[in-house]
Amino acid sequence: MARSATVFTCSSCAHESVKWHGRCPGCEEWDTLVEEPRSPPPGGGPAGRRSAKAIKPTPLGQVQAPRVGRLSTGIGELDRVLGGGLVPGSLVLLGGSPGIGKSTIITSALGNLATAGHKVLYVSGEESAAQVRLRAERLGNGALAVPIVAETDLEVVTATLEAERPDVCVVDSVQVLHAPALTGAPGSVGQVREVAGRLMRVAKARGVAVVLVGHVTKEGALAGPRVLEHLVDCVLSFEGERERTYRTLRALKNRFGSTNEAGVFEMRDEGLVEVEDASARFVAEATRSPGSVVLCAMEGSRPLLVEVQALVAPTELVPPRRMANGVDRNRLALVLAVLARHADLAVGSADVFVSVAGGVRVDEPGADLAVALAVASATRGVPLGCGTKPLAAFGELGLTGELRHAAHPDRRLAEAAKFGLEGVLAPGERLPDLRAALRAGLGAAAERHARAA
Repeated sequence: MARSATVFTCSSCAHESVKWHGRCPGCEEWDTLVEEPRSPPPGGGPAGRRSAKAIKPTPLGQVQAPRVGRLSTGIGELDRVLGGGLVPGSLVLLGGSPGIGKSTIITSALGNLATAGHKVLYVSGEESAAQVRLRAERLGNGALAVPIVAETDLEVVTATLEAERPDVCVVDSVQVLHAPALTGAPGSVGQVREVAGRLMRVAKARGVAVVLVGHVTKEGALAGPRVLEHLVDCVLSFEGERERTYRTLRALKNRFGSTNEAGVFEMRDEGLVEVEDASARFVAEATRSPGSVVLCAMEGSRPLLVEVQALVAPTELVPPRRMANGVDRNRLALVLAVLARHADLAVGSADVFVSVAGGVRVDEPGADLAVALAVASATRGVPLGCGTKPLAAFGELGLTGELRHAAHPDRRLAEAAKFGLEGVLAPGERLPDLRAALRAGLGAAAERHARAA
């Protein structure tokens, strides 16, 4: 009987089996066997061992590290998140929800690279060449100059890369390519692992910067095996809501740059447009209504002013609803608990809705104080501050009610001052705890509430 070209390997204990089992015979875990190509038998030596020549280690100080010029995509926000541009020979994974704008931004980037004289290639597995052309028509003449190959066979794609030798290649998407040597369906664990491994070898050997577009799960995480994120050099996540115009690009992993950067884009008729000063948009739309406060947030190394809105409404539902849009729901629950315990502001019989305007998501702890002030203002029906400008705030809440330091306070304050937002509420000697912040933000209404309590 001919030997099978593939083997089923357990992703938990690495047990190998010639056929698939629902339960691994080695560790007895369920649904962990994935199909992989069988490794060639080792040659030479007794018992299958082969001789290998030892190599002499080299101190890191003596290793030559040549400077590699980056390839600018012509999109400033994308280049900044990448760390200055695409590195030749690197493998970049771009993930995001369907319709968020992944294909739009990479098509624009390829068009800019082609206009700059670089050789590019677009490998489309999900759409035909005609469909991609319809999308590229609104992106300008540069995008129409991008050569495209509509193919899902991995062997054909790698042969095309070897023949064309582009500077940058985009594969849209990695989940639809399939390796003929494996019998699994495209998108399966074994297929994605094999496709990414083969493309990585071609990228490193030929100096091609490869951008892989990846699907995401319903929870928003990148689909496929975890090894896919370990193989690539950079993992980018495109966040936002299709119903909103703003999108945020973040780096979850970057071997050639910082993971603390984020880019903001706006979806328009002509495609994704960079938003270089997003704070101006959000501050202009902010109001002084009860439940509204401006948050001085940090998106990587860049300060960003966004509006946090809260709505507190009585309800007969048990338990009441807690909905958060743009902030972590668990963090909202923590803020509500601190408000009830240390500020005598109980909302146990009311629905609480908190949202960051514009579809921006803020995950940093420095948003705690702004959320607390917005909820308190909405509960009492009193607007924050006393001037014509909306009130701005930032700071982390401790479980004992104290205000804790937030990173880069000087940059946050400078960004607020640029738009005329004076008297920003921030942790310090003047505001040591939550009660002091509520008195400063709500003024006389807070004093009346404190006396009544």
